Amino acid sequence: MMKMKLVKTLLLLLCVKLFCYAVIGAPQTCPANNEDKCGDSDEWKGEFFPDIPKIKYEGPSSKNVLSFKWYNAEEEILGKKMKDWLRFSVAFWHTFRGTGADPFGAPTKYWLWEDGTNSLNMAKRRMRANFEFISKLGVDFWCFHDRDIAPDGKTLEESNANLDEVVALAQELQTKAKKRVLWGTAQLFMHPRYMHGAATSSELKVYAYAAAQVKKAIEVTHYLGGENYVFWGGREGYQSLLNTDMERELNHLARFFEAAVAYKKKIGFNGTFLIEPKPQEPTKHQYDWDAATSANFLRKYGLTGEFKLNIECNHATLSGHSCHHELETARINGLLGNIDANTGDPQVGWDTDQFLVDIQEATLIMLSVIRNGGLAPGGFNFDAKLRRESTDVEDLFIAHIVGMDTLARGLRNAAKLIEDGSLAELVRKRYQSFDTEIGAQIEAGKADFELLEKKVKEWGEPKVASAKQELAEMILQSVL
Repeated sequence: MMKMKLVKTLLLLLCVKLFCYAVIGAPQTCPANNEDKCGDSDEWKGEFFPDIPKIKYEGPSSKNVLSFKWYNAEEEILGKKMKDWLRFSVAFWHTFRGTGADPFGAPTKYWLWEDGTNSLNMAKRRMRANFEFISKLGVDFWCFHDRDIAPDGKTLEESNANLDEVVALAQELQTKAKKRVLWGTAQLFMHPRYMHGAATSSELKVYAYAAAQVKKAIEVTHYLGGENYVFWGGREGYQSLLNTDMERELNHLARFFEAAVAYKKKIGFNGTFLIEPKPQEPTKHQYDWDAATSANFLRKYGLTGEFKLNIECNHATLSGHSCHHELETARINGLLGNIDANTGDPQVGWDTDQFLVDIQEATLIMLSVIRNGGLAPGGFNFDAKLRRESTDVEDLFIAHIVGMDTLARGLRNAAKLIEDGSLAELVRKRYQSFDTEIGAQIEAGKADFELLEKKVKEWGEPKVASAKQELAEMILQSVL
């Protein structure tokens, strides 16, 4: 009996001890600004990515998954270094805030440096991880949303204070690492206050709150030396026209942009303002549906001199266009400013934000970039995330390496097409009838209908030449 009591006592003590270990070892959860009650240090012993070396160019024959096969930063292509054509940027929100969660499942990614909190100190730890990551990847830029890098507070003042503290660390780290901000933005779509939109909200107080949040986001982007500032109107649109005054909302959006331009000039921020088109999701119909719609909006309100477009490839396909179409539409309107380098899944009907791996699409993208003379002060930011099933830290690097190599290979292919000249010659020949005297008159606006009618009677029935589409596709395939 005594032995049984002793065994029970020892088992009880063991259970208590194991429980204590479990409580101590469990990840803490606490709100932002919990006055150091949890998440009490942003320090991280050693490296965040100790098993990952600095990624280097090893050429197409390399079997090392942690190396570049096509992206050679210092190599010159058509008179510019590859890094200057591409100007790669890591997107903080997907790379360091992406959890793998989706509408049907819980998070799948649990990075070692995360402690389960949304504390200010946890935000600082993520920022340190960010700069180690981009330094090892060999990328010069990063980009962010305000609420992704710093926790939301209970008041605007508290949110601003949180942001100031994290931005001060970011400034210190990027100076040391010699990195720059490609662009910053305000997250005006996640908080419940923005359920009817931000600049197009039916509530005046929400409009004002959005203005205050953008004001602060512009200030910190300016402080960090950001080269651009992006407006993505995730909820600037409508679900039904039955309860929506579309004209009034569009006018409000224009006034919002005008005020942003005025404030930008007031504080001396010289970065480019960018609008990012998207057709729907989360809003049923968004006001910046595609590049053409956005260009028309800017023209109507006299804003074309103040804004350019940030084209996202996955958004292009959702609007029924190719990424190449959207880039060319932006380019010929003088509005191509930046590219979100991602793609969607043709079998999935939503914005999946996958890393771009299609060499042909990358080649067409780079043709537009070269014709544009480059993207600076814009660039390519990887608004792309790991698949839900990819859960190793190594996968963060592999995904970016593949994305960078794909666009670098696209650049090499586009340069070959331009240097070869066959595709350009095919296009020139297709329109050569307009290189005549009467063609020049038409293009100069000096050929009226009477003149053209007279010419038709003189020429008779036109002979229409082949478009040679298959030959154009053959030429493209020859460089892939």
